[in-house]
Parts: sequence; C-alpha cells; structure tokens
Amino acid sequence: MPPRVPTRIHLAADRRASLLAALQRHFDAEFDEPLSEFRGNQLIDFFLQRLGPPVYNQGVHDAAGFMQERLADIEGEIHEHDEGR
Repeated sequence: MPPRVPTRIHLAADRRASLLAALQRHFDAEFDEPLSEFRGNQLIDFFLQRLGPPVYNQGVHDAAGFMQERLADIEGEIHEHDEGR
C-alpha cells in the first residue's frame, strides 16, 4: 500500500458535509447499501487526492486560454480603433 499523501485541496466543513450527504444518498439509491460517515469521508479524501489536482490544473489551463483569447480580442479592437483615427 503506497504511503498516504496529504490532501492539498481542503473543503470547507459545510461543503464537505454537503458532499458527504450527496454521496450517501447516491449509495442508498444506486447500491441499496448505506455508506457510513467514515467511509464516505475516506472516499471524498481519495477523490480529492486523485482527481483534485488534475481537475484544478485543467480549470486553470482552460481559464488561462480563455483569458488569452479575450486579450487577443481586445488587442484587435484597439488596433481597429487606432486605424480609424
């Protein structure tokens, strides 16, 4: 078993509680099996460790690309207005 890596993404207590409740409802509905608070929190930690960093990085990458596109649009508009003088 690999050593546990501390989770760098931390959820606010209310967000974690909401996520845990949703996960427990999902287990009840889909698996006809209750999910304990302990196991639910373990699953949340697992997914934060495994999915958190790549999803976060993808979001940052997408936002940076979006901003670069907007800056290119602004630059084009500035040049259009300068040429019209």
